[in-house]
Amino acid sequence: MARAPQLETQTLDERAIIRQLQELRNRCAERFPTRGLTQTIGNLLDIARPAAREAASLWKTHWPLRILSFVAIGSAIAGLIRLADYYEITLGGQSNLTEFTQAIDAALNIILLSGVFIVFFVTLENRFKRTTALNGLYKLRAIAHVIDMHQLTKDPGWVAGQQPTASSPLRDLTDDQLLRYLDYCSEALSLTGKLGALYAQYFPDATVVSAVNDIEELTTNLSRKIWQKIMLLHSSKTGETPLQ
Repeated sequence: MARAPQLETQTLDERAIIRQLQELRNRCAERFPTRGLTQTIGNLLDIARPAAREAASLWKTHWPLRILSFVAIGSAIAGLIRLADYYEITLGGQSNLTEFTQAIDAALNIILLSGVFIVFFVTLENRFKRTTALNGLYKLRAIAHVIDMHQLTKDPGWVAGQQPTASSPLRDLTDDQLLRYLDYCSEALSLTGKLGALYAQYFPDATVVSAVNDIEELTTNLSRKIWQKIMLLHSSKTGETPLQ
């Protein structure tokens, strides 16, 4: 896996993130082998490996696109030079006013189009990397919502009500099991946010950084809901009043 040069400040290590995900998947599988959360964390681990490689690759120069851009820009500049030679516009007045005006208008249009053409290829590599990062972040955002779905109905029985209806979700976890389950959900969300941060670390584009911040805000807010449940469970076990 490509590694960026060492920076003065500490940076995220994708290998450590993947290692923690592996440990989380194993812990979840040992406690809840038949639960969907175990499969979801396994899917997150499957996404994490290529996502880490993809994020690290954004730091490297994409030479095929870079060479294509150089060739295209060079061709555009050569075309502008040939255009100037073709018209041979001089202040001496070899052309009448109408021809001179038409030549200027045509030259300006070609220069404008050439400028757009050059800008397109100058930004081609960055746009390609930005699209790659945003597609990877979209997958992480989706799996964060899937993790949240697993904990939606995981409430303490005394909070959900003692008289379930026919449509009430199954609550077959003890308080201790529920604590572990919610803790695994929170940890999975945190690691999802860290995977997203890798994209901004290797490619600090403004659009990508904004998308990473959105994912971090999403995972933080989802984890906050989970920790409210965890605090309720702790309070029920110790007999303390839940913190407001």
